[in-house]
Amino acid sequence: MEALRISLLATVIGVRAWTPSTARPSVAARCLGRAVAAVGLDKGQGSVWHEQRLVPRPAAPAGPQGMRRRGGGSPVGRVGARRGGLAIVRVLALLALVLAPPAFAGPPFLTDDPEPVDYRHWEAYVFSTYDGSSDARQIQGPALEFNLGAAPNVQLHLVVPWAWSRRSGSRTQSGWGDVELGFKLRFLQETEHGPQVGIFPMVELPAGNAARGLGNGRAWFRVPLWIQKSWGPWTTYGGGGWTINHAPGQRSHTFAGWLLQRDLGKTLTLGGEVFTQGADTQGGHGFAIADLGGSLNFTPDFSLLFSAGHTIRGERHTVAYLGLYWTSGPATPHGPRS
Repeated sequence: MEALRISLLATVIGVRAWTPSTARPSVAARCLGRAVAAVGLDKGQGSVWHEQRLVPRPAAPAGPQGMRRRGGGSPVGRVGARRGGLAIVRVLALLALVLAPPAFAGPPFLTDDPEPVDYRHWEAYVFSTYDGSSDARQIQGPALEFNLGAAPNVQLHLVVPWAWSRRSGSRTQSGWGDVELGFKLRFLQETEHGPQVGIFPMVELPAGNAARGLGNGRAWFRVPLWIQKSWGPWTTYGGGGWTINHAPGQRSHTFAGWLLQRDLGKTLTLGGEVFTQGADTQGGHGFAIADLGGSLNFTPDFSLLFSAGHTIRGERHTVAYLGLYWTSGPATPHGPRS
């Protein structure tokens, strides 16, 4: 529970105290590091996330250890963000820290979609992720995700995370995590009776210190295919692909997920997903996760994203995502995209 509180606080601090141009962590981030070490934020290494994206779990403690996403999408400032909206977010986060609810507040899911950012538009996320397993705890935050509509149906993607991790019996480590680069290409448009389809290949550059458990040690790749269809207030999307990882102790594997979400008016969207992947370490096991989440839209350009879930099969994981989303373009029917 302490780990979740730190994750929430990291996101709130990140909005004001951390920007993508910062060469080193802010005073607030360094203070947060001391707090994390004091509460023993995690028991080990490895994360289902690399932002909002899936990260390889670490190998045996003696070898280089990996980290993630969602990516990810899984998020710095957004055009048109209002002070009132930020104040509301800070109040919500402080309430979460004080009340410590059992469910945590994603882009907030592990499953991605094929819809790119509109041409000449951009979107950005400041977020934190949490992943707890039987022998490890990992938080990424504050982290930045930036997406740019570089051409019609083409999106460029960047994630830069600050990572915290700890294995059982070891000290908490923190530092820059692996940097994620990618591009999304939608090659089939959605029609009345047919879905939109796209690919979203990514590469994780080994910017994190693998010896300290903050990175994979080598570049690794994800090659997914995503499908999406909407009708009225409902949207469903999903797909899967391959993770290619040849770092010591790691293992290439497949992954897949599917999600269903619904707009509840103009301010709230809720959804649920099931995500599964194969074993990502030598001697490891695959797992399936079910989670719930959504977005709370303060303005057409500014939203709070949240999700939380737990494994329903295989290797134990508890995951959560909390982020702030901005966009420069006009409002979209389903809020955050990516």
